[in-house]
Amino acid sequence: MIEVTSLTKYYGDKVGVNNVSFSIKKGETVGLLGPNGSGKTTIMKMLAGHMLPTSGSITIDGINAISKPKVALRQIGFMPEIPPLYTEMEVLSYLKFISEIKGVKATNRTDHIAEVMDLAAITNVKNRLIKNLSKGYRQRVGLAHALIGYPSVLIFDEPTVGLDPKQLTEVRKLIENLSHDHTIILSSHILSEIKKICKRVIIISNGRMVLMDQVDNLEEGGKTFIIKVKGDLKEITKSLCEIPNLEVKPLDEPMDEENRFYKFLLTGEPGTETRERVFNKMAAEKLPIIDMRSIGNSLEEVFLDITK
Repeated sequence: MIEVTSLTKYYGDKVGVNNVSFSIKKGETVGLLGPNGSGKTTIMKMLAGHMLPTSGSITIDGINAISKPKVALRQIGFMPEIPPLYTEMEVLSYLKFISEIKGVKATNRTDHIAEVMDLAAITNVKNRLIKNLSKGYRQRVGLAHALIGYPSVLIFDEPTVGLDPKQLTEVRKLIENLSHDHTIILSSHILSEIKKICKRVIIISNGRMVLMDQVDNLEEGGKTFIIKVKGDLKEITKSLCEIPNLEVKPLDEPMDEENRFYKFLLTGEPGTETRERVFNKMAAEKLPIIDMRSIGNSLEEVFLDITK
């Protein structure tokens, strides 16, 4: 459904997103995680057509979103962290305006808007000015905006930020309901929310994708490690990659350029004694292991271990 290959974005000479690749299947709900400034929002804006990448490709349902943006982006509904609402308009008038912009046929418009308002649970405020709505209802109007035009892919950037517990629960339940019929990419700092809604997560740090896995796999524990090794980067990488049934991912630039310490994320098959195999290989290659530890067995611990 969504194919992202070598996606890169520069702001002047500063890299915001660095060579990110991933794929999302139809009907999946995927969490996009990362610290503030990690590149999550930039990735979402590029997927939604709000920003062009410096290089790389985005394919939505087999359509190149960069060379044929109007065709591909009909499949996308995007809700940014702060929905860009026209607050002087009434809810119904606003959604009619958005449906015209998105090209919903006039013959279908009334029924479609009624359906979207029902999904977002805002029918009861349809004649109210948006500026007079609570933050929770404004978020719902933003969700309704994203749903206009029958998109098959929904992208939500921090949809529950700033909501009180009651509003948060309501919006979360709405997204859960939408996940039955849509492919969803969801960014949130509330990791319990990600665990509840998403089956798979992508973790971004410093503009790079450092991990993509099923939430259940991450919470198994004992199969994923962070290792810090001293030596030549090419030699370390080559040696680690020679270990069977081991996924190897560099985590960052040298931790100490003078002493040449490098950090990697290692994921082994359950029951394969990953720690022992890595230790023996590094010892045989005379590459000193400075630190090796398994990451936590909860999504919160995994996130902190990988991004700190």
